[in-house]
Amino acid sequence: MSAPKIGRYKVESELGQGGMATVYLAHDPYIQRQVAIKVLSYQLTADALFQEFFQREAEVIAALEHPCIVPIFDFGQHGTQPYFVMRHMVGGSLQDRLEKEKLKPHQISRIIDRVAEGLDAAHAKGIVHRDVKPANILFDAKGKAYLCDFGLAKLLRQSIDSTDDTLFVGTPEYMSPEQVRDDRLDGRSDVYALGVVLYYALAGQPPFDAGSSMATAQAHITEPVPNILDVKPGLKSVWGEIIAKAMAKDPAQRHSTAGELALDVREVISGRWYLRKLVDD
Repeated sequence: MSAPKIGRYKVESELGQGGMATVYLAHDPYIQRQVAIKVLSYQLTADALFQEFFQREAEVIAALEHPCIVPIFDFGQHGTQPYFVMRHMVGGSLQDRLEKEKLKPHQISRIIDRVAEGLDAAHAKGIVHRDVKPANILFDAKGKAYLCDFGLAKLLRQSIDSTDDTLFVGTPEYMSPEQVRDDRLDGRSDVYALGVVLYYALAGQPPFDAGSSMATAQAHITEPVPNILDVKPGLKSVWGEIIAKAMAKDPAQRHSTAGELALDVREVISGRWYLRKLVDD
């Protein structure tokens, strides 16, 4: 029996499934390489809004063309289901890695560096990712990190009361206070989420987990940022300072860009953070 096909691509296995789409590992016979194919769920194909949303994700990724963002190769239609073809990231996700091993600070810094570079490129083009989390950070065969899944990405020029805002909100553990409130977002919302990723990578758990999605989301608004030293007392106190800034409730008090957060992390690893503090003091 021949393998099922999506377009010209031969499906090998299912990589993952979400509420909106399924991702398959497939083989491209034209250039003899493995690819990942994201296919809109069949039950959503009758809804024009989901069709538009799915195509917009492909367009957003294609427009970015950044070395720290998983690239898109192709877009097509499988019956009534639209799909797009992406690079297959053989190294799995940051979520997978964090569940299996404890990363060292210098490893975390390299990951934050690349994700921040991708985010700043997206923000420069008026795109907010809105779902930065370890599951959306993937690795290639050499261990380089890439940002993926712009399914919730929103162009800043869109109206805050557009329909898609009510349909997709993000992942509760990583949502900024303004995202929970459904306020207008800018790139600092992604900075907040990257701060949560940093917390998780260092502590082995997210800062807020209130037992339900709604309670966890609300905690980002009502609860102070937990001191990571209470969970990991052996860490340097500077990590608490950096996370507190990245996760400030007021966006104006956060790092203004993801790159600024990455720089703070990098300077802690190099020791320059302490020299800078001495000069500032």
